[in-house]
Amino acid sequence: MGKFVLGVVVTILVLILGGLGLAMLGFIPTNANVAPARIERRIAMAAVDASMERHAPHITNPLPPTDQNFEDGMKLYTMNCAVCHGGLDRKPASLGNSFYPPAPNLVSDPPDDPEWHLFYTIRTGVRYTGMPAWDKTLTEQDIWKIASLLSHMEKLPPAVQSYWKTNFGAAAPAGEDSKEEPKHD
Repeated sequence: MGKFVLGVVVTILVLILGGLGLAMLGFIPTNANVAPARIERRIAMAAVDASMERHAPHITNPLPPTDQNFEDGMKLYTMNCAVCHGGLDRKPASLGNSFYPPAPNLVSDPPDDPEWHLFYTIRTGVRYTGMPAWDKTLTEQDIWKIASLLSHMEKLPPAVQSYWKTNFGAAAPAGEDSKEEPKHD
């Protein structure tokens, strides 16, 4: 039994050192203008999610989800986030696809992460992705407004949806709940 365990440990060490050796000798491509391999994308996203779960405090947004806070969140998003994550006018981001991995388009594909997760991501950034930490640029209140907008994007109050359409020329994303089901006669 001891030899088996030793064999497993040695095999794991060889695989780790082999992978490290391949990386350190330049055999793993680092160019950012091609899509990441499926396994790389899976491992990276799993690592980001696990890190968020471990390090992000599960705190509640201290700001109420008011129309004014959502509108402020839209303005802040437009000024700080749209260049990478897509505009509220539904136009694609000018820089989003230049990153590796590409920045998600948060209007076309709203995040389904909890508000505390979004807040932590915006405040601290995400290493190796191009997502900067905004804690030295935006106030905590401003970060919460953006996180609130992103987490409620598909279920905004009618007045806020109207504000969005009037000011950005496109409708807010509609969630699955708000889409009408076809009527059968």
